[in-house]
Amino acid sequence: MELTNLEPRDYQKTIFKTTKEKNTLVVLPTGTGKTVIALLLTMHRLKEYPKSKVILCSPTKPLCNQHLKTFQKYTQTNKIISLLTGQIHQNKRPDIYNKSSIIIATPQTIKSDLESNRFNFKNVSLLILDEAHRSRQKYANTILAKKYITTSKFPRILALTASPGSTKEKINEIKENLFIDAIEVRTESDKDVKKYIQKKEIEWIKLELPAEYKIILKLINQVYKEKLKSLSNYGIIKPIKLITKKDLLLFQKQFQNKIKEKNKLAFSGISLIAQLLKLNYATELLETQGVNSFKRFIEKLGKESSKASKIILKNPKIIEIKNLINDIDEPHPKLEKLIEIIKKELNTYPKARIIVFANYRNTITEIVNKLKELGIKAERFVGQANKSEKGLKQKEQIELLNKFKEGNFNILVASQVAEEGIDIIETTAVIFFEPIASELRKVQRAGRTARTKPGKIIFLITRGTRDEAYYWASHRKEKRMKYLLNYMKHKNINEF
Repeated sequence: MELTNLEPRDYQKTIFKTTKEKNTLVVLPTGTGKTVIALLLTMHRLKEYPKSKVILCSPTKPLCNQHLKTFQKYTQTNKIISLLTGQIHQNKRPDIYNKSSIIIATPQTIKSDLESNRFNFKNVSLLILDEAHRSRQKYANTILAKKYITTSKFPRILALTASPGSTKEKINEIKENLFIDAIEVRTESDKDVKKYIQKKEIEWIKLELPAEYKIILKLINQVYKEKLKSLSNYGIIKPIKLITKKDLLLFQKQFQNKIKEKNKLAFSGISLIAQLLKLNYATELLETQGVNSFKRFIEKLGKESSKASKIILKNPKIIEIKNLINDIDEPHPKLEKLIEIIKKELNTYPKARIIVFANYRNTITEIVNKLKELGIKAERFVGQANKSEKGLKQKEQIELLNKFKEGNFNILVASQVAEEGIDIIETTAVIFFEPIASELRKVQRAGRTARTKPGKIIFLITRGTRDEAYYWASHRKEKRMKYLLNYMKHKNINEF
């Protein structure tokens, strides 16, 4: 097995030396060639153990297919490389395992075959786990690693990620779950990596909410505060100014436990928490998505039979809000700004390919419809179907991405399904319709541009709303993660 059409970079060679000797977590910026290290180690292990096998696990079928193409493109070998998916009949899988030297599959597929005794790790000399930041709690990666270490005659684990997490606890959890002996970290500022990093132009566009929106938000906030004060009736003494959504979810669990203990007061307590969570969600929709999303949510409450929904809708201030929103059809200012940005980008470069990330499917549909009305070629990219809306099957996702790459349309408006687990798309710009609080997801989204050429990252932020709060939350976490990564580079793994 030989490398072809590829010359490994110096940092890839250096990291490879470590991976030969130890189970290694490799942390590299998006687009800097983690798969090349996997290739190098695969060749080494198959040379050292010629009759052994290598398993590469990646979280989705599109990503697995991408790894298969990379292995086929950059290696010359007579060894069989197979892509194994759940669509292959279980009776055919043992034969694929037997004849293949390299098997690429989702961790769930491998887990299922291990449990059904269609396959075992005894003769596997290397287990590669892509997107290793997922290796927490009882995720399939964690289960596979434990089984592999105790079963293989010659175990070696290679874990790959761009964003392991922003706390020591999260990183240590990955390290322990995957039996990691060494951590190899490179950041965009490292000399041996810096020259390969493309320039990213980052822009923050701040917008004001319309006056009508602010009136509604003021009314909702009054209802929300009234209900927060009622929490004191249930023994909750935390100051209401400090109570967050995270606290509400914690209180909800506490009330659920009390219900199991047949505490009658807990039933009204859990209804109160449900009201607060619904009001919290309604506020977020209006602040970050717009009046149309807010209207749909209020309509949905009217169709629900829960006590919490009925209590909310009977509130005089909520009745006032329902009357007010009937006269408001002004879209969120972010929608108008987004269209302005896209027009400008396309006027500058008609072949531009842009990904717009939005958190809600209704918003995604609204954006796509508006762009199409203006003659801009755009498509909706979401996950599979949910209870309320038709989604895209993986086959449809792959077809859509291929059309995007070929330039059949310019704008891909996507949910979080496009953050990771899809074939790499080189885009001219990534636009965040709303910031997100997760540093991992922020890194994944931003990594969709500036891979092989300069790109833009644009954040749309509504002043004084959760947009600002979420942006700064992810910014702090990402900054902390980079600090930890730099700290890790200079510390023995056992000192971390």
